[in-house]
Amino acid sequence: MIVADTNVIAYLVLESPYTALAADLYARDPEWAVPLLWRSELRSVLIHYVRQGHLSLSQAIRIQREAENVFREHEYDVPSPEVLRLSAESGCSPYDCEFVALAHALGVPLITMDRKLHAAFPETSRLLRLSR
Repeated sequence: MIVADTNVIAYLVLESPYTALAADLYARDPEWAVPLLWRSELRSVLIHYVRQGHLSLSQAIRIQREAENVFREHEYDVPSPEVLRLSAESGCSPYDCEFVALAHALGVPLITMDRKLHAAFPETSRLLRLSR
């Protein structure tokens, strides 16, 4: 099991230079835990693609629905005090710290592409290309 941040999820469901890495990671470990926040973050990514003309609205809705079906059984609520503490101590956003808090709670690594987050939590996180 791992905690996957939203960028890693986006790389899994949207074609990008990192899709193969995300797919390889998912093939090796398909149990990806996520905080409930991931849904809204993926919606933001998808609507950006819609607004840029890279996806139709119906494609975005289908991708969101499929992703929600994949991760539905692996979604977790995280405690606000822990998220706020991690954010205050690290300077990272509370959004990012939801993923860190979940990784801490489950005792598993967080896979991310966010270098700032990785630098703030090197013992908890791994960059996607270094996740092996």
